[in-house]
Amino acid sequence: MNKKILSILQYLLFLGLSIFLVWWSMRKITDQGWEDIKNAFRNANYLLIIPVMVTLLLSHYSRALRWKILMEPMGYKPRVSNTYMAVLVGYMANLAVPRLGEVLKCTILARYEKVPADKLVGTIVAERAFDVLCLVLVILITFLTQADLIGGYIRDTLNTIFNSKASSLSASKIIMLLAIVILGITAVVVAFKKFSHIRFIQKIKTIFEGIWHGITSVRYLKKKGWFIFHTIFIWSMYLLSVQIGFWAMKETAVYTIPNALSVLTMGSLAMIVPAPGGGIGVYAWFVQNTMLIYGLKETLGFAFGQLMWSVQFFFSIISGFIALILLPYFNKRTPVINEKS
Repeated sequence: MNKKILSILQYLLFLGLSIFLVWWSMRKITDQGWEDIKNAFRNANYLLIIPVMVTLLLSHYSRALRWKILMEPMGYKPRVSNTYMAVLVGYMANLAVPRLGEVLKCTILARYEKVPADKLVGTIVAERAFDVLCLVLVILITFLTQADLIGGYIRDTLNTIFNSKASSLSASKIIMLLAIVILGITAVVVAFKKFSHIRFIQKIKTIFEGIWHGITSVRYLKKKGWFIFHTIFIWSMYLLSVQIGFWAMKETAVYTIPNALSVLTMGSLAMIVPAPGGGIGVYAWFVQNTMLIYGLKETLGFAFGQLMWSVQFFFSIISGFIALILLPYFNKRTPVINEKS
């Protein structure tokens, strides 16, 4: 019960944050600003939404293939169709409750392919680890290619943060936090050893072992080259979708790949925030402030951020809903074949 209350409170907290950021972005918009936004949407080339959706479909397909590669060292080879549709449903579920999609896609694949869900959770953790690494690389590339512009912005932001007494972290707080983490890990290890005979502890231990098995499967990949290819391809499609988004609006059509890198970086960071609705409010606010660096009017940055968020939002709903309908149909017509070596 306490866990459910905590989840609800967390959801409400980030929902409140999203609503606040939407209000914060709109509060200073003047009548002329609203007119600029209307004109931007009125003159947008909505046909370019189609190639944006194609890039997203391709990135999700590549993600499904990469996920399948992670499962192979454990002896599981689910069908690509089930894996792909599970990924699409997962993205749709994340719109309702952040991170729910990660659990749901594991549940779906476990149901239709008979793959243990605990081991699938481990592969999800491994996937996220590589995505974080890719995000770090994107940030580095963005910084190196635009050191003068981005560097100055980051420097000013950091100066603002560290000059504020309220937001600074003391060394004692950091040490205390590390001590709590170490004590927590030690307590878990001791509990597993001392109470290993208890059924509940055995069950938890089995779950952790399954997760660890999934994470360490990366070491035994037979298709490391393909895994790297799909990782690069996924992020390339994300970058291309932003660039096509630039072309969709007359006011942003002049921006190029380096600018798209910055939007991709900040948009990805916004997605890390577990806000409902796929980062409603948060994503647009991050993108809006990023485009300010490049001289785009605040109102037009708001319009572009809302356009990009809307395309991703409705794409996830439509593709996920279609996948949810097709899953039982595909698995009814074709018997499930699960190869395990």
